[in-house]
Amino acid sequence: MAVTIKDVAQAANVSVASVSRVLNGHATVTEETRAHILAIMKQLRYVPHVGARSLSTSLTSTVGVLLPDLYGEYFSEMIRGIDGAARSRGLHLLVASLHGGADEAATALRTMRGRVDGLLVMSPHADAAFLSDNLPERLPIVLLNSGAGGGSYASVSIDNYSAAYAMVEHLTACGHRSIGFISGPAANFEAQERLRGYRAALAALLPEAREEVHEGDFTEEAGARVGAALARRMAGKKRPPRALFAANDMMAIGARLALQDAGVDVPGDIALAGFDDIPVARYVTPALTTVRVPIAGMGARALDRLAGLIGCRSDVNNGNSSGAAETLDAQLVVRASSGPLVPNAPDASHRILQKGDGS
Repeated sequence: MAVTIKDVAQAANVSVASVSRVLNGHATVTEETRAHILAIMKQLRYVPHVGARSLSTSLTSTVGVLLPDLYGEYFSEMIRGIDGAARSRGLHLLVASLHGGADEAATALRTMRGRVDGLLVMSPHADAAFLSDNLPERLPIVLLNSGAGGGSYASVSIDNYSAAYAMVEHLTACGHRSIGFISGPAANFEAQERLRGYRAALAALLPEAREEVHEGDFTEEAGARVGAALARRMAGKKRPPRALFAANDMMAIGARLALQDAGVDVPGDIALAGFDDIPVARYVTPALTTVRVPIAGMGARALDRLAGLIGCRSDVNNGNSSGAAETLDAQLVVRASSGPLVPNAPDASHRILQKGDGS
């Protein structure tokens, strides 16, 4: 038979209430008693009954995570950060990936109801009205890189606009006077802000230059299509932009591979830059100039914010009342793919991009 909480209490010579307080992390238990009870649990191989525990605490010790995708290094890093922060708090994850439109996102949200203590959400559909329509009012929620944060819902993000602006500044400092851009998905808030930063910087720094935006979707394949198209322009003696800025690293890497296959030199023939600084960005040849986003750190910080909201959910106020928008620093990381700076240009290597930079 399975070991019960009563068995633990009897073996430890304490009350069932004391064991329950240790399981629920109450601060009223002395460290000596806590250590003693935990040792007995380990000795007896006691496993808490999650269902029974949730009946007494109204908590499941599980948080939901809704992401647009689970594929690729960006989302692997994001989940790594969330998972590490969750494990340190004794929390479990219920993860779902959103590939469809608003109806699929609504279904995914509704399936989480009653199964999680709170939600981390990164979705283009996650505005305040959408969340309110599909989730209980008191369920704690933290948004990741969403334009809907700062009102009813807490959020954690970076200043994508300022970071994209700074990247165009850097490419300009390298002497590039025509800069193309590969955009992300049209409905994605991060992609919108990065495109807005590119356009604003181009208008301010290179007013005579023509804007050149290629549609992308954050995939390596999208970058490869753009890279191949630019290589064909070169082969046909049609001048491509002197630099290409992709809205994420995967598209930049895809473009790099297509250009390489066509015999185009980076950065000699065309400079290249990305965004996110996924782990592989430093290992491609030439190493990729990019914006370093603290991806795992962002996930961990969002989980910490959510745990704080879950902890105060019993308050009379709505669990989402702490709807502060938190913006984390990004960092411009200059590597070989963008080419050397022109003489006397300011060195932007490892510049810290804080909220408001470049706007």
